[in-house]
Amino acid sequence: MKRFLVRNTPGFVFLTPWLIGFFCLALGPILASLFLSFTHYDMVADPRWIGLDNYLYMFGRDRRFWKALGVTFSFVALAVPARLIMALAVAMLLDKGLRTISFYRAIFYLPSLLGASIAIAILWRQLFLADGVVNKVLALVGFEGPAWISDPHTALYTLVVLAVWQFGAPMLIFLAGLRGIPRDLYEAAEIDGTPKWRQFTRITLPLLAPVIFFNLVLQTIDAFKVFSPAFIISNGTGAPSDSLLVYTVFLFNEAFKFFRMGYASALAWVLLVIIAFFTALAFLSSKYWVHYENERD
Repeated sequence: MKRFLVRNTPGFVFLTPWLIGFFCLALGPILASLFLSFTHYDMVADPRWIGLDNYLYMFGRDRRFWKALGVTFSFVALAVPARLIMALAVAMLLDKGLRTISFYRAIFYLPSLLGASIAIAILWRQLFLADGVVNKVLALVGFEGPAWISDPHTALYTLVVLAVWQFGAPMLIFLAGLRGIPRDLYEAAEIDGTPKWRQFTRITLPLLAPVIFFNLVLQTIDAFKVFSPAFIISNGTGAPSDSLLVYTVFLFNEAFKFFRMGYASALAWVLLVIIAFFTALAFLSSKYWVHYENERD
């Protein structure tokens, strides 16, 4: 035990600020929300214990809960793969050794810094209005675009496009991973006459698997927590016809619009379990497709 502590002392020292913040600032609210999830609490009267009633109502009678869950799953299924594919494609282009790579890297990363802001969400809503910029551009080439934001069939896709536009963070991680792949592997493949697509499937993807896994987990968690764009674009209601009612918007309305804090706490814990489940699923599946250089048969 003493040897373990001596060996890991630097790690514990660097973890100390996070541990202090977690135990002093985060742990209390987390435990409080767990308690409130079993109560009826409206921020006026004291919490009243109701046991599992919040969860029974959620899974048995609340249709909007299932609607929000469906919208969120649809968003995650569309946005995460599209963002990762876009990020990897741009990273591979930047990996060609451009002379101004620092400039392009900064430009492509900029949307990730701005995408979560209220101003960008408002701008995005204006772009996709019936008379917005997108439809005006389409009209120039002879196409009549739909009312993207007002149409329940297309509203979610505007949110997905915004998510894909924010590919900067995973792109930088992919770029770092690509830089770590030995160049001599590609040179040997080219000498053997291996086509580019086979080099991608046999060299790039297998050696980039740990980075893909890392990005997949982070982007999935991030997608489940999407809030600001959906809230702003739908004016905080999930409209039209609840097509933008992602889980966090539904949770926010239950807590701060209807003041059902106990029910909102239960919703938060269900979201935590869902995210934990998909994260665990990713880790369990990783042993079949993620391989590291230091692994030995």
